[in-house]
Amino acid sequence: MPAQPLELILARQFGDSLSMPFFLVDSEGNLLFYNEAAEGILGLRFTDTGGMRVEEWATMFRPTDLDGNPLPPEDLPLVQTLTLRQPAHGSFQIDNIKGERVTITVTSFPLEGRPDRYLGAIAMFWKSES
Repeated sequence: MPAQPLELILARQFGDSLSMPFFLVDSEGNLLFYNEAAEGILGLRFTDTGGMRVEEWATMFRPTDLDGNPLPPEDLPLVQTLTLRQPAHGSFQIDNIKGERVTITVTSFPLEGRPDRYLGAIAMFWKSES
């Protein structure tokens, strides 16, 4: 596996120190890391999953809109950020590994290195009222 750019290493370190749930993906959408706070919402430890391709993490928790309709991956804020390379925000529901339906609000933003290297995206999220 090739070495990660320094910015992604530092982003992971930053995310690991946050008390807010945090996702880090590379420019192709591969999940590189999620922190302990995210593990609490997802019901799954990162050490148990490791990295995942976008097709896995975008569907694994069966995201739905707030009315319970299936949400396609392209409507998820983090996927929108990967596609458009701009910040995105939204609320939706997921089914965590424990079978609990959880409403989350997500804000995602692109991660760029110098000089003008698109590296991926970060998402921070939290439980919200449905």
